[in-house]
Amino acid sequence: MGGAGGDFGGGSDPVISRLTKEDPIPWYKKPNLRFLYFMLFPTCMGIELTSGFDSQMINALQILESWILYFDDPQGALKGIISAAYSLGAILSLPLVPIINDRFGRRWSIALGSITMIVGALIQGFSQHVGMYIVARMILGFGIPTCIVSGSSLIGELAYPKERPVLTSLFNVSYFVGQIVAAAIVFGTNNIASNWGWRIPSLLQVCPSLLQLAFVFFIPESPRWLITKDRSQEAHDILKKYHGEMERGEEFVAAEFAQMQAVIRLEYETVSKSSWMDLFRTSGMRKRLLISSMLGLFTQWSGNTLISYFLGDLLKMIGYTESTFIQKINVSIACWSLICGVTVSLLVTRIRRRVMYMACTISLLLCYIAWTISMERAMTGKKIGKPNNGANIATLFFIYMYSPCYNMGYNALTYTYMVEIWPYAERSRGIAVFQLFGRLAGFFTTFVNPIGLKNVGWKYLISYCCWLAFEVCFVYFMFPETMGRTLEELTFMFEGEDLQRQANAAAEKVVNHAEHDTTGLGRRSTSENKLGGSSEVKEHVP
Repeated sequence: MGGAGGDFGGGSDPVISRLTKEDPIPWYKKPNLRFLYFMLFPTCMGIELTSGFDSQMINALQILESWILYFDDPQGALKGIISAAYSLGAILSLPLVPIINDRFGRRWSIALGSITMIVGALIQGFSQHVGMYIVARMILGFGIPTCIVSGSSLIGELAYPKERPVLTSLFNVSYFVGQIVAAAIVFGTNNIASNWGWRIPSLLQVCPSLLQLAFVFFIPESPRWLITKDRSQEAHDILKKYHGEMERGEEFVAAEFAQMQAVIRLEYETVSKSSWMDLFRTSGMRKRLLISSMLGLFTQWSGNTLISYFLGDLLKMIGYTESTFIQKINVSIACWSLICGVTVSLLVTRIRRRVMYMACTISLLLCYIAWTISMERAMTGKKIGKPNNGANIATLFFIYMYSPCYNMGYNALTYTYMVEIWPYAERSRGIAVFQLFGRLAGFFTTFVNPIGLKNVGWKYLISYCCWLAFEVCFVYFMFPETMGRTLEELTFMFEGEDLQRQANAAAEKVVNHAEHDTTGLGRRSTSENKLGGSSEVKEHVP
């Protein structure tokens, strides 16, 4: 399984991938596609602004004097639950996410999740005591998974195949934009002596959700979701408008549409009964479930929550206690992470998925080992009253080095990989499972991290070194290669060549018919009525 190379179609021709590679026109010269991509940024790619804003805001507020005084300087378990409440709220909502997605579609799911987060941000900003603050953060967390699952799926299902890997990889990059904005805001309110020093950043967490609500209905619905709801004409029109701006546009859209219909029909006939039990029904689904569950754990148990939520504590442990200095480090790490995230996201079409994940896990392990050693030297120097400036600088260096290592796989590829390995019918449930394990891991680590750092200091980092060694082994043996194929061509990668051959055959039939049709009248596999320049697609998926 680990050595799978991405040739999942057996002897069949991955015709959509071939037609995509033959298209010489860049996306920015296609007016409709260009508009779509610009609209995806505030609506879908901006979703993780909220998560990035939250992690950095909580990190920064914990060193803000007005926040510390108002909540009576929370420590230990209480400090952990304040940070972890966001993840706890997300966990509680996850069983509902696939139901909302399948019933209301991707756009309305984003809208409903955004409304929930707006309510949570308002309560958070006007909290009167720590209990109210924790509940508000749970409400914020309750809304985010619906948006994440819907947004990441919608990007993958609307994007033109050539740009899809880059766009889904950029989905997580907005996390760092949120971090930068939050760090800058808290840095700006740092000198406000009143409670508005922490209330203003808490209230401004409403902004990303307002942005999503304002723009979400300017983008189309997922064509695949429309097909499952017997709205094939709408799905075809969306594909024609956004994917048909090429030399062989009519032929490409006809083949893509036929393949979508065939694959979705095969999914519901063979592997999907629209139930959570589908995830356990076949060997292929169980493999996807295992990979998604472990990837969820990896994204949160690789040591990143230490930096995201407890950077102030880490710096204080090695002698950096000045608030302004810590805030500057916060902002600089967020900016550096954004640069790393964007750079890696632009490389996903050039470097194979397994190579990126292996480079990610191995480099994280080496980085954490070096960080643990430098942290021990720095804390020892502080303890004996002889600060070890070299160890302090080395610790800061490895904290910064962590970002490119982590971004190589667990940021850039996360949703690209999830969208690729899960078939349409189970995509919402699959990403929800990934979210569940990620949020459970996030809740656990944000709750345990302050306790571990307080009780055992630098030795706590050793636990992450051990876990990262396990990640290297798991990725090597279990992660399949998915690069270079469309979503439909990847649908049955674990189910065998026969189903994949049937899926590809629908598109091949359209293309072969078009290539041998000298009259030009037989270019679509769906029947059409040409009335007033429009076409009616009459073939539907039951």
